[in-house]
Amino acid sequence: MVKVLHFADAHIDIATYGKHDAESGLPIRVLDFLKALDTIVNTAITEKVDLVIFAGDAYKDRSPSPTFQREWGRRIMRLSNSGIPTLLLVGNHDISPASGRAHTLQEFDTLEVPHVRVLYKPEFLKPADLWGLPLQVLALPWVFRSGLMAAMELSASDSDKLNEEIEVRLTQILEDWMDHLDPSLPAILTAHGSVQGALYGNERTVMLGKDLVLPGALVKDKRLDYVALGHIHKHQNLNPGAHPPVIYPGSIERVDFGEAADDKYFIIAEVDKGHTTFEAHRLDGRRYIDLGVKITSNDKMMEKILTALPENMHINDSILRLTIEYPRDLDVFLDETALREKCSSAFEFHLVRRPQEEARLRLPADQTIASLTPLELLKIYWESVRTEPKELDTLQALAGSIIQSVSGGSDQTEETE
Repeated sequence: MVKVLHFADAHIDIATYGKHDAESGLPIRVLDFLKALDTIVNTAITEKVDLVIFAGDAYKDRSPSPTFQREWGRRIMRLSNSGIPTLLLVGNHDISPASGRAHTLQEFDTLEVPHVRVLYKPEFLKPADLWGLPLQVLALPWVFRSGLMAAMELSASDSDKLNEEIEVRLTQILEDWMDHLDPSLPAILTAHGSVQGALYGNERTVMLGKDLVLPGALVKDKRLDYVALGHIHKHQNLNPGAHPPVIYPGSIERVDFGEAADDKYFIIAEVDKGHTTFEAHRLDGRRYIDLGVKITSNDKMMEKILTALPENMHINDSILRLTIEYPRDLDVFLDETALREKCSSAFEFHLVRRPQEEARLRLPADQTIASLTPLELLKIYWESVRTEPKELDTLQALAGSIIQSVSGGSDQTEETE
C-alpha cells in the first residue's frame, strides 16, 4: 500500500482584489491561496505520506513574478527537505504555447531538487523512477496541440480530424503502457486535462469538442488503481463506488463567483493493487457569497433587499456580490450607502445594479401611428405586454364597444383585420 497526497490547480498568484498585507506586502488573496498550500504541505509531512502528486497549474499566469515563484518554491522545498517524493505535473497555465520556452516549474528540474520530479511530457514511471516506491505512474501532463502535432508528425488541415487523431494516439499510448504494467504493483494515472463526463463548477458537462478530452472508459480501466486528475476546479469522483477512483480534487481556493458554492479539497489515498481507499480533506477557504434580489415595486424596497442579506457573522471577511434587478423608475429609492454600511465587514463588496426598462411599442417599418385606427394601436399594445389571446379578444371587444358608443359608430374606429 502506498499513501498518496493528491492536489491540483493551486493558482497561487491570483490577486483578483487589490488589498495587500502590510507585513508581507503580498496581496491578501495570494495569502489565502498560500494558506491552503501550507495546509496541504503540513498535512503531507504530519501524515508521513509516501508520495505527493500535484496534478498541474501552480499559477494562473505562464509568466509568474519571481515573488510568487519564491513562495511556491518555499513550499515545495519543505516537502523536499522532509524527504517526501513529489511529482509536479505541468498544467496548461504552467506552459507557454511558444515552442522552446521554459515552463514555470523548470527550476526544479534545472537545479535537480532532491525528491522532486517535474513531469512535462508523457511518461511511464516505474519504481526505479520513483525513488524505489512499489508503484507505477502513467503521467500525462498538458501538452499544447501544436506540440502534439509536431511530435506525432500531423498536419493541421482539418481541426476536427486532427483532434480525433490526437485523442486516438494518446489513447493508444496509454493503453500500450497499461498492457505493460507489472500486475503485482499498484498503478496510478495522473493527467492534467478534461475527461468526458466531468462537470465544471457551473455544472456544464465536458463533451468532446475542440479541446482534447480523455475517454471516460480509458481512465476507469480496472488495471489502474487510482487516477489523479487536475484542470477542472470542481471536486468530483468520476467513478463513484467502483475501482479505480477517478478524482478531480478541485482548485485549492475559490477562484471566482462561479465557484461560490463549491467546497475545496485535497485528497489522501491509500493505493493498493485492486483496492484503493481515499479521503477528501476540506480546505477552509475564503467564502464567496453571490446573492440576487428582484424588486417589482417600491413597497418596502430597501427592507426587502436588506432582509435578503445574510447575518453579519456570515458577511465577515467574505467576498460578497449583490445583484439587484428593479424597474428603472425606482433607481432613486435604492440606498447604496445603507447597503455598503450593512456589508462593511466583508472583505470585498460588489453591488451590481440591473435597472429594467419597460418594453416599448415598436411599429412595423411600413406603418405609422396616423395610419392605424385606435383599435389597431390598442391591439399592438396588448400584444407588447403579452396579454393572453383569449383576454386580448375580450379586451378588444370591450374597447370596440366603448369607442363605438363615444364616436357614434364612425367607420374610422372600426378595426381592420
